[in-house]
Amino acid sequence: MTSQGLYVDGVTVTFDGFRALNNLSLLVEPGELRAVIGPNGAGKTTMMDVITGKTRPDTGIVRFAARDLTKLDEAAIATLGIGRKFQKPTVFDALTVFENLELALKAPRGPIACLRWVLSGVARARIEATMEQIGLAARREDLAGLLSHGQRQWLEIGMLLMQEPELLLVDEPVAGMTDHETEQTAALLRGIAGTRSVVVVEHDLEFVRALDCRVTVLHEGSVLSEGSITHVQADPRVIEVYLGR
Repeated sequence: MTSQGLYVDGVTVTFDGFRALNNLSLLVEPGELRAVIGPNGAGKTTMMDVITGKTRPDTGIVRFAARDLTKLDEAAIATLGIGRKFQKPTVFDALTVFENLELALKAPRGPIACLRWVLSGVARARIEATMEQIGLAARREDLAGLLSHGQRQWLEIGMLLMQEPELLLVDEPVAGMTDHETEQTAALLRGIAGTRSVVVVEHDLEFVRALDCRVTVLHEGSVLSEGSITHVQADPRVIEVYLGR
């Protein structure tokens, strides 16, 4: 799989006079793992809404796979290869782990195609490989409703991977997880990056440190600081507006 980079330049979004994004510019390289942090109201969610087409910017460019995302709707952007995982996992509790992944498999969705659908050996192998990747191979026949909170998060990540995204946006994946689950999630996301770009929005700075990646700090809709977690934690501006609170 060839990953595409994400290019955001001069993006501004205003809601009823409030500037949620203020001339935001960001570059995520192909295959890069990037963490985005910042105080509440910094513009993290709005940034992801713009990338996925949920929100239209007032000004600016958002480019991915040589396409201007501001000209596309949410469905077209998803088809282009951008997947988003929200903070609260949305899996099908009454289906098994295997069935959840099978349901999410990238395949023709028309009525005729669905009637003729048969799980191929290649598709089954992809599901098996994804279960191994997300650490749920041993739970393949268990209902999703029986999984722990962390395992449900991994299953949803796996469901997104079945769609073969080139860019994965992940919102606060370790909220409510145990320390062990948090460590495993960091390893999972590090493993996913490389073949695709991954952007993680998070508040847990120890988790961000475990990601071992470039960190972007947002404040009032703009990039305040960027670099390693050690660099941004030592930045006086970051300490003043975020870490010192």
